[in-house]
Amino acid sequence: MIVRQLTCGAIRNSHLYAHLRKPWGSQSMARPSSDLAAFREIFSKANNIAILTGAGVSAESGVPTFRGAGGYWRKWQAQELATPEAFARNPSRVWEFYHYRREVMLTKNPNPAHLAIAECEERLSKQGRKVTVITQNIDELHRRAGSKNILELHGSLFKTRCMSCGDEAANYKSPICAALEGKGAPDPNTHDAQIPVQQLPRCEKTGCHGLLRPAVVWFGETLDSDVLTSAEKVLDSCDLCLVVGTSSVVYPAAMFAPQVAARGVPVAEFNMEDTPATMRFKFHFHGPCGTTLPPALMGHRVQEK
Repeated sequence: MIVRQLTCGAIRNSHLYAHLRKPWGSQSMARPSSDLAAFREIFSKANNIAILTGAGVSAESGVPTFRGAGGYWRKWQAQELATPEAFARNPSRVWEFYHYRREVMLTKNPNPAHLAIAECEERLSKQGRKVTVITQNIDELHRRAGSKNILELHGSLFKTRCMSCGDEAANYKSPICAALEGKGAPDPNTHDAQIPVQQLPRCEKTGCHGLLRPAVVWFGETLDSDVLTSAEKVLDSCDLCLVVGTSSVVYPAAMFAPQVAARGVPVAEFNMEDTPATMRFKFHFHGPCGTTLPPALMGHRVQEK
């Protein structure tokens, strides 16, 4: 059973981060293999594959991560804007931030990693095998690539939730409301638009007209229990797990793959660098996900059994 911890948040420099680096029981801490042929042999026999994805899988599509040096929108980092408290204090500023992100995403396309995952899911489904994507990303690039079995742990940029009636709905309007048109420039010298709250995105349900917020999981909020339960079921039953472009420092997702590995299931990490969890895994493939993942997931010359 995957251990639950619902609150979304970073764990770098915390006891949880340190915990990831410690051996579990008698578990070997030998360097993970980078033997592609060995991975593909296991892949060819797997029937329930879980693919955990993070910001690294979308970075090659040019999606801003708002992390690390230079990871600012104007003078704020995402952690300062992506909170319920920030929205309560200044909904106009937060909506400018998310409007900017939505508009940027409309100019981006899935990259070879997204496409390889989607193609793999479609191909294996015809063989009675299942691929499920569990993503921390909110950009919907997996969906646009053609993936069908997707669990969005942190919600979507293109969904809204009403603060009054709670209605959640897909929303692909550009701009999302007239008052945000042309707003959201990330330059640090840009002044806040200070849009009146009445002109921000509003609920369209009859008789409501409540203020909308992005339907994403903000720092300090709990993950959707239904989504988390579904993710637990996938991870508890998978016989192969891939970890693609995740930093393994955001909880609870940081613990998913290590807990799968702890029950003896092969886990393969695809990343530009080692993570706190790397030494727990059977495989590690270093490099851009769009380069390393497609050959790993391509069809075998002899049909997988």
